Amino acid sequence: MLSYLLVLSVIVTAEAQKIQGVQTDDSCVCKLSSSIWAFPAVRFEGVQKQLQTCEDNLLQFNKKVKDSNARLPKMELTLKNIKTRLNRFEYLDTKGLYNTLNLQQLTEEIDSIYYTARDVNKKSPSKETTDLLKELTTARKDVENMYKNNIFNLETMKSRLRDLNNRVQTCKTIPEDFRSTCYQRIMSNISSPVVTKLNSISTSYVSGAWGREAKQGSKERFWEHWLVSSNKLGNTIRMYNSHEDFMGSKNYKDEKIASSYSHQNAVQGSGTILYDNTVFYQCYGTAEICSFNITTQATKRVELAGAGINNKFPFCYYSCRDWTDIDLEADQNGVWVIYATDENHGNIVVSRLEPVSLNITHTWKTRLFKRSVTSTFMVCGVLYATRFVNTYKEEVFYAFDTTTGHEINTLSLPFEKVSAGIANINYNPVDRRLYMYNDGYLLAYNTFS
Repeated sequence: MLSYLLVLSVIVTAEAQKIQGVQTDDSCVCKLSSSIWAFPAVRFEGVQKQLQTCEDNLLQFNKKVKDSNARLPKMELTLKNIKTRLNRFEYLDTKGLYNTLNLQQLTEEIDSIYYTARDVNKKSPSKETTDLLKELTTARKDVENMYKNNIFNLETMKSRLRDLNNRVQTCKTIPEDFRSTCYQRIMSNISSPVVTKLNSISTSYVSGAWGREAKQGSKERFWEHWLVSSNKLGNTIRMYNSHEDFMGSKNYKDEKIASSYSHQNAVQGSGTILYDNTVFYQCYGTAEICSFNITTQATKRVELAGAGINNKFPFCYYSCRDWTDIDLEADQNGVWVIYATDENHGNIVVSRLEPVSLNITHTWKTRLFKRSVTSTFMVCGVLYATRFVNTYKEEVFYAFDTTTGHEINTLSLPFEKVSAGIANINYNPVDRRLYMYNDGYLLAYNTFS
């Protein structure tokens, strides 16, 4: 019997195994151990884990893709909303609001301010008016140097002229009783609401105005005005002859300001005030101020040159209150109009209105962007601006004193409200109260107490 040495190479294990064989008849018989072909379970488990990890990663990636596909429409909608919200500020770029003025316009503005200061100095000469004329003469020379040297710094010059103009306006005639009736220049506190009631029509009338006859020495009368047609238009003012009637919503008389909401003399916006038996308001669809005399039923109007209208410069601090481009106010000194212009970069402009002739006698330009405030009111020739704090609190944060031309940015006079939105705030010099139309609620506050 011959023995044979059988050598088998096992590729799987990369090892060789020697096997002793025995010849039987014509065959070679050998015993072969199959352990060398044992299934690599450990290695298989490792590969299986890798496959599972890969599968998990693919599932997570697939989920992220699905989530992204779900979020993309929302992101696209958000971008569209942002674009829509930014459209209202498009004038900042497309209409050249912040482009520097050409020198010719600047020269004309200096001349206009200079002639006004010269007239004031002739009527009431003082050190202040003399100094103003000197500064304006210097400004003229500076503009001439711009021509000669071709060096343009128009925005700085524009700011300089705004300050000079405000000082000139302040030097104009102020009523003799101004100081006596306004012994305290700046408000220091506002009380909790002393009057709180719903308007007499419906809770759905969220925009309007209300208050008391504002002229000193006039009889006690309260009024209420509300807007319809998407809180835009009005043609009626409701009059009460006593506070008791007002609180009880009784014995009132509705005065028709115009025959319809679309009439040219209809009211647009909530910036309405009653002074000397006359309603002052923005005329329908125009940059004009209307006055409606309740006794004579006569309407006058005057153009407010350059005023932005139709939601170009509404009050906007918390959320934009449509149709508040022009705000009429009254105080000890008469009637005021608050608005904004492109020329003043959308910042608030304050003009004093002669109530009978409707002539604009004074104009001051502030640095306060009108869209950055909730509402404004006038007290003793001082413009106050409010901003949203939360649903139940508002804050007076800014003042501009037309007597001095100075701005105050450090005020903090919080006061309560019953809802988020404010349609109108006005001050009454007779009872020294603030009157607010607060999303259909009518509130009043004591001041200077």
